[in-house]
Amino acid sequence: MYYLYHIPGKKIGVTRNLNNRVTLIQGYKPNEYEVLDQSEDINYISNKEIELQKSYGYKVDRKLYKNLFNKMMINVTEQTSTFAVPLNKLKGHLMDNMNLKWETSHGKFHIDMQSIRWIMDNAKTSMFNDDRCYIYNKAFAEFFKTHFEEPNRIGGLTMPKKELMMFKKIRKWAEDRGLYEKGDVMVQYVKLQEEAGELAKALLEDDQPEVIDAIGDMVVVLTNLAHQRGVSIEECIQAAYNVINKRTGKMINGTFVKDEK
Repeated sequence: MYYLYHIPGKKIGVTRNLNNRVTLIQGYKPNEYEVLDQSEDINYISNKEIELQKSYGYKVDRKLYKNLFNKMMINVTEQTSTFAVPLNKLKGHLMDNMNLKWETSHGKFHIDMQSIRWIMDNAKTSMFNDDRCYIYNKAFAEFFKTHFEEPNRIGGLTMPKKELMMFKKIRKWAEDRGLYEKGDVMVQYVKLQEEAGELAKALLEDDQPEVIDAIGDMVVVLTNLAHQRGVSIEECIQAAYNVINKRTGKMINGTFVKDEK
């Protein structure tokens, strides 16, 4: 589905993912923009975008959205992967092409939140065409090797740096139901508080099945909340462990109290 959105006083644009493009990238909350139209027909929505940009008096795009979308192809050589969009629009197009895959002589690549961050940190504008940008395949392959192949030890357990299968299943479940496309991160936060209340009740009643259910629900909500904020739950866990791993302290009255520095 393509969405024709309007940020009052700013612009009219098209995206397939409102949360990623308008909220995460441009920084506008759902109540700060409106959806003017939506359609599965890219030709209709592309022409409608230009029509409304003119009627609202906004800057009119030089190219139809469908042409930009169709050009989100990747030209692969032995050394580089070139994206047929300018560098200042690359992130939005990568977000619109989440899970896009391509193959190079250095291995297979795919687009997700971690690889988007790497691409945006390392992409360069083509010296031959300002409307194109590129990355070096070997460097990108090293990133994939480090973040998705080598094992990672957490708390004595060996875990892959690639997304864990259970979290991957949760994200696929949420994506299939439109939670990432139409969901609100604050709604997820409220849901997290509700599940925390259920956990407190289960602990007070010593109801082990309900404790398990509540903890599981909280993990699902946190997985989705993290994704909506442009990070993975695995990254959040790793970041937290990197902090607590260095902490020293002692147990006092049933809780761990860290040493003051």
